[in-house]
Amino acid sequence: PKDIVAGDFYWMHVTGQDENSTDHSVTKESVVLIASCDCTGHGVPGALVSVVCHDALNRAVREFKLTKPSDILTKTRELVIGAFERSEKDVNDGMDISLCAIDFYNMKLEFAGANTPMILMQNEKQIELKADSQPIGKFFHEMPFTNHTVDIKKGDTIYLYTDGFGDQFGGPSGKKFKRSQLKELIKKIAGKPMLEQQKSLLAAFENWRGDMEQIDDVSVIGVRI
Repeated sequence: PKDIVAGDFYWMHVTGQDENSTDHSVTKESVVLIASCDCTGHGVPGALVSVVCHDALNRAVREFKLTKPSDILTKTRELVIGAFERSEKDVNDGMDISLCAIDFYNMKLEFAGANTPMILMQNEKQIELKADSQPIGKFFHEMPFTNHTVDIKKGDTIYLYTDGFGDQFGGPSGKKFKRSQLKELIKKIAGKPMLEQQKSLLAAFENWRGDMEQIDDVSVIGVRI
């Protein structure tokens, strides 16, 4: 987080489980849903938007029993817009999100994104699954979200992230790190153990930032199959 509280949050849900259960084991009927989320703003305003968006995600899977990422995003958008429309003010806040559903039994991955793609590393091959260019929130050209499906195998690694890393200013010329450089960094470190990857990402971010102020919340999620 840039401040004590943040507009970024991570979210996870395992389908087919009682939300009050302490048993989080994955059965062959289960799908593991994981998301990286970036809400408008940071600090307290971002955190307040996060509460609304987090609640909408939970409702989409628990109340409406959705498991397909594109369907979850469409329903989440509907719920978020509905929540903001109850305000007396005109609220144009929203969320960018990358959401994947992992079926460990059939070794399938589904993905849908709002403004934020995801990366899948298979051996040394880097696959970017594209997001739709629209947020979770009000948008002048609202469209259904696209659902991507790919085969996965043991040893593959999934990366979800928000724009904070790529947008950070720094380096010798005080420029943005950029998403392209983040992709190259991920490709370079993908073969390392996950804890080492985390340390490499943190070091790269701090080295790039140097003495410059952190401009946004930063989130990167890595999941090894």
